[in-house]
Amino acid sequence: MTPPIPIARVALDVPVPEPFDYVIAPQWGPRVGDWVVVPWGRARRVGLVLELVEGSSVAPERLRELESLLPDMPRPGPEWLALIAFAARYYHVGVGELALPSVPKLLRAVPSARTRGSPVVRARERFAATVQTPSADSVAPDRILTPEQTAALDSLRAVRGHAVHLLHGITGSGKTEVYFRWIQDILAADASAQTLILVPEIALTPELARRIRERFSDCPLAILHSDMADAERAAHWLAAAEGRARIVLGTRLAVLAPLPGLAAIVVDEEHDASFKQQEGARYSARDLAIALAAQRSLPVVLGSATPSLETWHAARRGRYRMASLHERAGGAALPQVRRIPLKGAALQHGLTEPAMAAVRETAARGEQTLIFLNRRGYAPVLSCAACGWLSRCDQCDAYRVMHRLSSQGGRAAPSAGPARYRLVCHHCASERPVPRICPQCGNVDLAGLGQGTQRLEEGLQSLFPDLRIGRLDRDVARRRGATQSLLDAAHAGEVDLLVGTQMLAKGHDFRRLTLVVVVDADAALFAADFRAPERLFATLMQVAGRAGRHHARSSVIIQTRFAEHPVYEALAAHDYERFAAQQLIEREQALLPPFVHQALLTAQAKSQDDATGFLARARTLLQTGGAQHGIDPELLARLTVCDPVPMPVAQVRGLSRAQMLIESPSRPALHAVITPWLAALREQRSSLRWQLVIDPLEI
Repeated sequence: MTPPIPIARVALDVPVPEPFDYVIAPQWGPRVGDWVVVPWGRARRVGLVLELVEGSSVAPERLRELESLLPDMPRPGPEWLALIAFAARYYHVGVGELALPSVPKLLRAVPSARTRGSPVVRARERFAATVQTPSADSVAPDRILTPEQTAALDSLRAVRGHAVHLLHGITGSGKTEVYFRWIQDILAADASAQTLILVPEIALTPELARRIRERFSDCPLAILHSDMADAERAAHWLAAAEGRARIVLGTRLAVLAPLPGLAAIVVDEEHDASFKQQEGARYSARDLAIALAAQRSLPVVLGSATPSLETWHAARRGRYRMASLHERAGGAALPQVRRIPLKGAALQHGLTEPAMAAVRETAARGEQTLIFLNRRGYAPVLSCAACGWLSRCDQCDAYRVMHRLSSQGGRAAPSAGPARYRLVCHHCASERPVPRICPQCGNVDLAGLGQGTQRLEEGLQSLFPDLRIGRLDRDVARRRGATQSLLDAAHAGEVDLLVGTQMLAKGHDFRRLTLVVVVDADAALFAADFRAPERLFATLMQVAGRAGRHHARSSVIIQTRFAEHPVYEALAAHDYERFAAQQLIEREQALLPPFVHQALLTAQAKSQDDATGFLARARTLLQTGGAQHGIDPELLARLTVCDPVPMPVAQVRGLSRAQMLIESPSRPALHAVITPWLAALREQRSSLRWQLVIDPLEI
């Protein structure tokens, strides 16, 4: 009798949920969790060993041998493997689609004959060289907590083991100080403990990292985000994975780092949509942080001035513990919110006369102003006045935005020289030169309609020629170091007038900033997405919170055509609770999250008919052919399957896009039906691209 063949089941970063079987040669003794090199077609790939078995269902002649172990890579512990397995089940993706992309490229690169030395060893040495020995006088400042901060900290300290805490604090109330005191306790209690701090934006990491290094000078800090150089990211990831970094600070990808000594998690600005991955496996870092805390029986703190309605609802029902901070730390007052009607107002470069007067008064006092416009570029669209031609993208169901290419990296210069312009699609990133004449009628009188941050910056230069102006948006942030350069200048008092998008709205502590002007927020009021009011309120609350964090008096001006809208009413009163209560009533009446759970099946094809046709067949497979694929009819009856429809942006990069929404009041029922349905759908072998998104944030 032939002895069974020893097999390693290996997860690879391919869109197939099942692992692949490889024969284990006698010279290799892999263990579960090992990183290995395996043949894949004519190439080689790095994979993760999930299981060791005897024998395979694959025909022996089709089996290939595992090639080697990946040298020096640390083996993740069972806790990390359990998290990845849970996430793969919940989001209905392969383990490899989550595990492999979470590892820095340098550390998961397939070794070759040209590879010199071990990238793992080099990464260890690189991080060790960055760790500074604390000096004798590096003592954390003794900060006095407010009574509310003390009560919040006591609430965190009162629970041992797993708990989800919501720290609901207005902007400037000192949530970060509460985080730090809590983390300090945890690190002091266990010399091997690690803490994870998640933030939604890369731009928030430099300032927070500086504060962490000042406060925890004897605790090595690892930073993880996608904008780091490959070698730097590899060094920090390895320090986190091997437990040498006591504090790990990062964006959403950091939640997938293997942290052997993890003892506590903080998710700052937990409401932010940036915690949801929008490519590949569509996981939510906030939700995975909560699942990770539950798996490892440790506490997690969700912090926000405007919690997501899902989080707020859970706290109100008692599932999460809640502590509130209603007052600003240091004696600063909340800004006064003024609503200035745009109807009938005379505008200069988008600003009303009261707004311009407020900017001048603020500058005269030596204080800073932030002018907020959540629209980058120069003008949203280029237009011909003669025939009505618009700069529509020929690959997407959207307009190409007019961009000026003569920026000084976010710092406005009085004489910027002749500007050059391009038309850029924000969906497919394709670019075109601005035509000299209308492509449709030959008219030379072309003009940009509306304004983005670049045009606003240009107008502000003419309105306030004596003020130093700085701009921050994604276009500026693309230049390495430009974001930090602008923020440093603002903190140093070298900028009088900040203009930018929501990149300026979150987390920044500008000591001299006392005025915020919101140029045009109304566009978000009537968006088709049911989450639009929630996002608008959160954004405006955050940007308003930049004003007066260190002053007794500050103000926010909102220019609007709908001054009496409930969103602005609640904002003027700084009343999140009233806003959330009204939104939850509307959500419950309309059977929307958090009162139902959703999954979204999307498809891309050459034509809209092909995309919607695929979804229609998938719907039929679910509703009429489910029983033969093991779908429980009783669970299926608890689902609502909507008709296939085009996506809000129906075409991107020349491909038509459609979507189909599936809802259920029961999360277990939704997943129990989806699992066999997806297995049956994969057997259809469709050539078009499709993907399932669990808990979608955009519909």
